[in-house]
Amino acid sequence: MFPLSTLLATACLLGTALGQAKLKIMPLGDSITEITCWRPIVWDNLVAANLSSQIEFVGSMTNNPQNCAGKTSTWDKHHEGHSGYLAVNIANTNLAGWLSSAKPDIVMFMLGTNDVRTYGTADIIAAYTKMVGLMRGSNKGMKIIVDLVIPFPSSDAKIKSLNAAIPAWAAAQNTSASPIYIADCNTGYNGQSMLRDGVHPNAAGDKLIAERLTPVLVDVVKRSLGIVA
Repeated sequence: MFPLSTLLATACLLGTALGQAKLKIMPLGDSITEITCWRPIVWDNLVAANLSSQIEFVGSMTNNPQNCAGKTSTWDKHHEGHSGYLAVNIANTNLAGWLSSAKPDIVMFMLGTNDVRTYGTADIIAAYTKMVGLMRGSNKGMKIIVDLVIPFPSSDAKIKSLNAAIPAWAAAQNTSASPIYIADCNTGYNGQSMLRDGVHPNAAGDKLIAERLTPVLVDVVKRSLGIVA
């Protein structure tokens, strides 16, 4: 039998280790997640909200092809953004493995820009549904943030159709244990002046995405940490 002092010391160490566990957030998407600069802006906003010490971004990727720099030089570069990937393929092939490796508590994603070239709204929404099932299979208390997709001028009608379908889909899939939130990254996004190449956001577009995503993410993080009801 171990002496009481040893048991108490072990319990204290275990409590400290558990107390230091950080909330894991996965930025998931395609090139609009991978090769753009909204992530460091969001990280800066988490720092400003005094939350950065309690969270971490997770994912298999840490590349920074645009050399993005925020106010915080140590911003967390982990993400799961993959240029050219489709929601349909991520749902069918990739997501289960990524979730198993990273074990996120929160997933925030924008997907569909690449899909609309090949698939209709129903197919993309079905992929979203499968993704949600995989997320909840990984973590029954998963918090999910879905972004309305930014404009894609060459497929404007298809993006509008997808975005129009997301609110009702999210409401139908929402549960109290694993809520789904929407970040409106589309309203007010100018597809002519905020895209650097007709697809990817420029600095103004990055700023708008971060502005729309930050309050939703901060709220979800605080709720997950028990800071607000």
